[in-house]
Amino acid sequence: MNLPTSLTLLRILFVPLLVVVLLAPPSHWTKVRFFGEEGPPARELLGVLIFLVATLTDILDGWLARRRNEVTTLGTLLDPIADKLLISAAFVSLVEMRLAPAWIVVIIIGREFLVSGLRAILAARGFVLAASAWGKAKTVAQVVAIVLLILADTLHRLSGFDWLGIGVLWIAMLLTIASAVGYVREFVRLYPQLAAGPPVPRGD
Repeated sequence: MNLPTSLTLLRILFVPLLVVVLLAPPSHWTKVRFFGEEGPPARELLGVLIFLVATLTDILDGWLARRRNEVTTLGTLLDPIADKLLISAAFVSLVEMRLAPAWIVVIIIGREFLVSGLRAILAARGFVLAASAWGKAKTVAQVVAIVLLILADTLHRLSGFDWLGIGVLWIAMLLTIASAVGYVREFVRLYPQLAAGPPVPRGD
């Protein structure tokens, strides 16, 4: 197993750790504050740290795979799964913590299933649904929103800016919808070629 794939697997292993840190029952360790009385509690600091490290592995694995010419079928399959697990787990945890509206999270996660389905249909016929600028902007907005929402309590105590997380989450939702529309339009554009192609063999 090469280094990029190992980083992808590491990102998957970070998912349950993030959920445990964010949703662990209140205890002494979750209330310990860093950097003084006004600093973030352990739950927030560790949650952000785990999430950002996991996000960094997403950047590194793709870069290393291309640079070292180590793009593999396993890595190609696991990378989007790891990404969706991480983002979905973070958002579901934030809903459980009452820091994110469930309906917005449903839209965001639903979009991931939709685009994954479209990509799978096209891939079966030899087409590729390339990442768009809207999709990349959506990802950045989601990452920023998750970090700000995890830090909502600290932002509120320090400056009353806890609304920033929800604000960026709304931006992420709008970008999510815009990117989904773009992918659907691209799928519709390719559909005539898709329908004209030979049938894909199916197993018993």
